[in-house]
Amino acid sequence: MLEISPLIAIPDCEIEMHAIRAQGAGGQNVNKVSTAIHLRFDIMASSLPDIYKQRLLQLKDHRITADGVIVIKAQQYRGQEKNRTDALNRLRTLIHGAMAVQKKRKPTRRSFNSVKRRLNSKTRRGELKSLRKKVDE
Repeated sequence: MLEISPLIAIPDCEIEMHAIRAQGAGGQNVNKVSTAIHLRFDIMASSLPDIYKQRLLQLKDHRITADGVIVIKAQQYRGQEKNRTDALNRLRTLIHGAMAVQKKRKPTRRSFNSVKRRLNSKTRRGELKSLRKKVDE
């Protein structure tokens, strides 16, 4: 059971995990032992509330396929158990990110003095550049 919040938890049967061989350096261990974890989580078939499903599907994340399946590959650690917890933590953080409600942006105006300072600096910069020109006789 993956606990997302005190009210929301995902049962283990909805999370599909397979052990695969990791890539990269590691000597003979890489060739013999399947330590990396390939996690798949189908958003639409899950028991998450509909609002979280919609938010997850709207995320622009490379780990979410067009079919609505979250695919996470964890191979950072040498042990399978550490990679399994890492994959579950990454899934938890992804779902937490979808649960967070963004604040609505309040449009603000630039202060009069900031506009004045900007225009003055542009004028000074233009004058400096005009001094670099060739002098006409």
